[in-house]
Amino acid sequence: MIKVDVLPINQWQENTYILSDESKECVVIDPGCLSAEENKHVSDFIAANELKPVRLLQTHCHLDHVFGTRYIHETYNLKLEAHQGDEFFLEQMQSYAMQFGVQMEENPPAIDIYLNEGDTIKFGNSELKVIHVPGHSPGGVVFYSEADKIAIVGDALFRQSIGRTDLPGGDHEALITNLKEKILCLDDDVVVYPGHGPSSTVGFERMNNPFLT
Repeated sequence: MIKVDVLPINQWQENTYILSDESKECVVIDPGCLSAEENKHVSDFIAANELKPVRLLQTHCHLDHVFGTRYIHETYNLKLEAHQGDEFFLEQMQSYAMQFGVQMEENPPAIDIYLNEGDTIKFGNSELKVIHVPGHSPGGVVFYSEADKIAIVGDALFRQSIGRTDLPGGDHEALITNLKEKILCLDDDVVVYPGHGPSSTVGFERMNNPFLT
């Protein structure tokens, strides 16, 4: 059974996720740690729970979700796995971060493994299905476990809201369509874990999200 731990981090309170199971293998999703202290916070959590990171995954590659990607990549010798549609963000991340007054020593690492619709992410005794949900960003993906009724949705969907679509590569109509066709079709009790803020469920969002009703 997958255990979901969330570590809100950085000035945007980005939800860094660590998913693990009884094997103690884990995946790190969207490491947003920006400072040395935040890097240590994530590593200390992993060590304290005796976890073994085996995958490094991105729901998308906006700056607040990739601040810690190089740290996790180098510390645990993990390949970066993300959708090719967001690759251009990584290539210009340093200059983009400067626009927000954030200094990055170097760009995040390049994507080693491209994730695509229908791919299966395996770790320990568990697996996640990749669902491509562009709109907030071109390469936005959701990590879904049918067995454990969880969906890590990044910034595509929030509790009673959706991700902004005015950033480069955003597409409002595409986001709405993809959420309705690929996420709202899941069971009501699937727990939705967003990139910021509290969790929700598919059923609650289907009934209460003003963008999707």
